[in-house]
Amino acid sequence: MKQESESELLRRMAAWCSLAERCIQDVQKKIAATGLPSDAQERIVARLLKEKFIDENRFACSFVNDKLRFNKWGRIKIACELNKRKIAPAIRTEALERIDEQTYQAILLALLKARKKTIKGTTDRDIFNKLFRFAAGRGFESKETVSCLRLLFKGNDYEEEDAGYEADFD
Repeated sequence: MKQESESELLRRMAAWCSLAERCIQDVQKKIAATGLPSDAQERIVARLLKEKFIDENRFACSFVNDKLRFNKWGRIKIACELNKRKIAPAIRTEALERIDEQTYQAILLALLKARKKTIKGTTDRDIFNKLFRFAAGRGFESKETVSCLRLLFKGNDYEEEDAGYEADFD
């Protein structure tokens, strides 16, 4: 395989960034795989940033929206994934704050309702605990989860579990 020139790689990376939102880390990995010298890699990334092909704020907002709506992830899991992609804490926080609370709760409640139908449990407490762990695995906060579970288990009061979960995860 022949080595690409810097200008050709810049054109290719610009086209790739135009297809979907990308973060700096994704672009750097892709460029590094070509074997281009590090100074040329830095110039390409700087040019893509200057010309707005890469924008961390745009990427974070898009990522949060997509992972919430399509993957049904909670804030905790989304924040961890943004952290893995080395998105600045201020940008992460701003993007996560844009989540609409009603939409967030509706997604969590729908997830829990669907999961409740498939869970095998001997008691309501057992099902409650399994649903709580399921939501935690999806990255939803304990406070939000307990609130939605209370709606699902109307009439059954599991205050002793609630208090323990909230203390553990808050």
